Amino acid sequence: MVRKYVRVCAICLLAISAYAQEDEFDELFEDDPGYVESVFSSTRVINGHSTETLDKNELEFRIEHRFGDMLPGWDASNLAQSWLGFDQAADIRFGFEYGITDNIMVGIGRSKGSGAPYSSLLDGLVKYRILRQKEEGMPVSLTALGTVAFSYMKAVDDLSQVASFPDWQHRFGYCAQVNVSRKFGSWLSLSLSPTLVHRNYVAADDINTMFALGGAARVAVTKKMGVIVEYFHAFRDQPFNFFDRNNPNTYQNSLGIAFEFETFGHNFTINLTNSRGFGELQYIPYTFSDWMNGEFRLGFSIGRKFSF
Repeated sequence: MVRKYVRVCAICLLAISAYAQEDEFDELFEDDPGYVESVFSSTRVINGHSTETLDKNELEFRIEHRFGDMLPGWDASNLAQSWLGFDQAADIRFGFEYGITDNIMVGIGRSKGSGAPYSSLLDGLVKYRILRQKEEGMPVSLTALGTVAFSYMKAVDDLSQVASFPDWQHRFGYCAQVNVSRKFGSWLSLSLSPTLVHRNYVAADDINTMFALGGAARVAVTKKMGVIVEYFHAFRDQPFNFFDRNNPNTYQNSLGIAFEFETFGHNFTINLTNSRGFGELQYIPYTFSDWMNGEFRLGFSIGRKFSF
């Protein structure tokens, strides 16, 4: 009986060994695509998207939070009154994103909304990676992004406000974006993001369709840590007025800096930005806070990935 079990175990070990050797043999002749890994470490940069997509059958749960202005007007009393904005929640978002293939991902999310001009937002996205940077040959990564947002807040009675929503279609907004990026060596990544935003209903002095150009840079500190800078310039009929910076209704461009690190399947980003809301339909057209007036806020995002 003992000999019988010994024979069975020996046969199993030989089969496993042969299977492993066959895999190693196949790997020797398998074409190596030579892709550049982790041009950015997450599907997001700070506010905007990167060229990264989730792997096939990979699910990511995202939590994002923004606090209030840290030092508005550079008033030091804000330290005691709101503890550098920690007592105020500018916006909060929860989302789920899923990789249908290695190059196509979808996502849904819900955010409180920044309140300018509406809140209670549901959003959805589809991202498709068209090109992927390689060690030799393809010099860049390229993705196309489409998003939609819907506000389900109760309409206000004041018909002069955007949040009055005369028709249900006025609750929708859309965004189309192309992201192109390149990683230079092991420490520097750059990206460019032409973006088109359309809102079905806007204020009388605003425009429905707006073009913006975003740019970002990531500098790797270690293999798992990096520093990021991101900026989006919105082109609108109402130009940026440098001499009217104290007007709270003056539009600003989104600017953020961040420190990120990865650990045990999580991606953490701690950032400072003048944007209150999440999503292209919030931070591009509705950023009013001014870095030069101390109107920037601390925020963070946490992404947790699950593979199936």
